[in-house]
Amino acid sequence: MKVKSVLAGIAASFALAGPAGAADVICYNCPPEWADWGTMLKSIKADLGLEVPHDNKNSGQTLSTLIADKANPVADIAYFGVTFGIKAREAGVVAPYRPKYFDEIPAGLKAADGSWFTIHYGTIGFFVNVDALRGVPVPKAWKDLLRPEYSGLVGYLDPTSAAVGYAGATAVNLALGGTLDNWQPGINYYKALKKNRPIVPLQTAYARVLSGEIPIMFDYDFNTLRAKYKDKCNCVFVIPQEGTIALPYVMGLVKNGPHPGNAKKVLDYLMSDKGQAIWANAFLRPIRAVAMTPEIAAKFPPAEDYKRAKVIDYAKMEAGQNAFRDLYQKEVR
Repeated sequence: MKVKSVLAGIAASFALAGPAGAADVICYNCPPEWADWGTMLKSIKADLGLEVPHDNKNSGQTLSTLIADKANPVADIAYFGVTFGIKAREAGVVAPYRPKYFDEIPAGLKAADGSWFTIHYGTIGFFVNVDALRGVPVPKAWKDLLRPEYSGLVGYLDPTSAAVGYAGATAVNLALGGTLDNWQPGINYYKALKKNRPIVPLQTAYARVLSGEIPIMFDYDFNTLRAKYKDKCNCVFVIPQEGTIALPYVMGLVKNGPHPGNAKKVLDYLMSDKGQAIWANAFLRPIRAVAMTPEIAAKFPPAEDYKRAKVIDYAKMEAGQNAFRDLYQKEVR
């Protein structure tokens, strides 16, 4: 099965959120407000009897901590945007493990040895709290956000650290004529957007969009749909007219982690029918399509809109990350 058939400086100071002393498995970057990890961790406790405290790191913070802890690992498993999963393998901080249903994951969405593998994916666009726009129209395009009426209304996660931030930067760069070797169109966009005083958090800002503090966020479809259908927000997801990308999220077994047996049970659970259904019910695209029901699929934006979401070379996206980070820090920050 081909991928297209399935996909239609880092901050390092933070703490584990949760009672780490009671943990049966330590997961880095399992925040309860992101991708509905809250429901997943409760389900793991109910079905496996394993306590997995939530953790609010982003992908970059997770990788930097795994590297810092390499001689004495604290975590057992880690969740990353795909480019950080690739980097984790290169850094030698994740170990090979092929969970159940590994063979159903298409080539290109996993390392052959299982050191990282996709569990679900999402599409980048605008997570918009309509009630917080103060009468400003819902944007339809990346370039709309450069207009003065959107000043103070736009946010994006730090693209030098957070996976979703870098995914947004990649999406806008490609949409505006850049390539994975040429980041200048995206850099020019962020320089222009800076005039509109964007809000740039380091970590998940879901609650800040719900509250209206950040009316427009570069984010995934799954967070927007969760806000709309579960938190009853008057929110819409916009796939920009110029185009965007789909991005996989992956798991890895931490090399020499303290609880490898329990960790493998959790990774198997994430790929199980029930685990994949939890992702689908949280409006993520599960890597195993069997979990996506027609009822859930009907709540997504029209299929025609998703044609603007490109599948890209994720290894090349990872290879370009340092070049983008250096340019962003030099010209935007």
